Amino acid sequence: MRTAAGVRVVGHGDRRRRARARRVLWGGGELLVTAGLVLLLLVAHQMWWTDREARRGAERAVTALERQWAEEAESGEDAAAGLGAGPAVTAPDAGAATAPEAGAATDPARPGTSPVPRRPYGSAPPPRRSRAYAVLGIPRLGLRVPVAEGVDRAAVLNKGYAGHCRGTQQPGQTGNFALAGHRNTHGEPFRYLPRLRRGDSVVVETRSATYTYGVDRILPRTTARDVGVVRPVPRSLVRPGYGYDEPGHYLTLTTCTPEFTSRYRLVVWARLVSMRPR
Repeated sequence: MRTAAGVRVVGHGDRRRRARARRVLWGGGELLVTAGLVLLLLVAHQMWWTDREARRGAERAVTALERQWAEEAESGEDAAAGLGAGPAVTAPDAGAATAPEAGAATDPARPGTSPVPRRPYGSAPPPRRSRAYAVLGIPRLGLRVPVAEGVDRAAVLNKGYAGHCRGTQQPGQTGNFALAGHRNTHGEPFRYLPRLRRGDSVVVETRSATYTYGVDRILPRTTARDVGVVRPVPRSLVRPGYGYDEPGHYLTLTTCTPEFTSRYRLVVWARLVSMRPR
């Protein structure tokens, strides 16, 4: 407002409006800063704290399994699942033509080759749901994590475990032993699966035997609903050029891709190389 002499006069109403606008802007800024801090804390919790806690829990579970197996061995208890006493059994490389060892059964997929134990793991009762019962080791990645039955997110995967896909085979059995795990957060056991190369070892330890698989093929990306990758004879239904045509002793590792998303799946396949009683 101006007077007759042209002097601008600021009224109380103008000052109040400006003060109100400043308070609104200040309050809005505080809310944005607070929201940003809360978001950062949530991200830190998800990316660091849950990852740290899951990794520690998985390490404790591995230690507990190994202690339990050692105590059972010392007490002379018969392992409920798997091989009986005897020498190590080796599965020959693809294409090899060797006679089966004495006391070994023959892989029905390839007559005269791929000896397997007379009493496979599956002769025991199935593992209890969500209970850790084996240890997965990948030397190239420096990884050792528990394997639990099922892929329940809260009870298995979020603990940093590898989850056994129900309906697939168990270690050492003819068919497909399929495992899933987080690639990011919650221990992220499968974060570095893309680093695996053909011929790398993947070791599965149970209370009765150690199974060594050799990485054979990698499917860089497929859909989350590509169930063909975990079938007894694994082959992608989305990308049929990836997979197998004959029965065998397979291991499948699956995780999300790209990182920090769950849109697609990365698949690593391995073949059984050897089995050794504990």
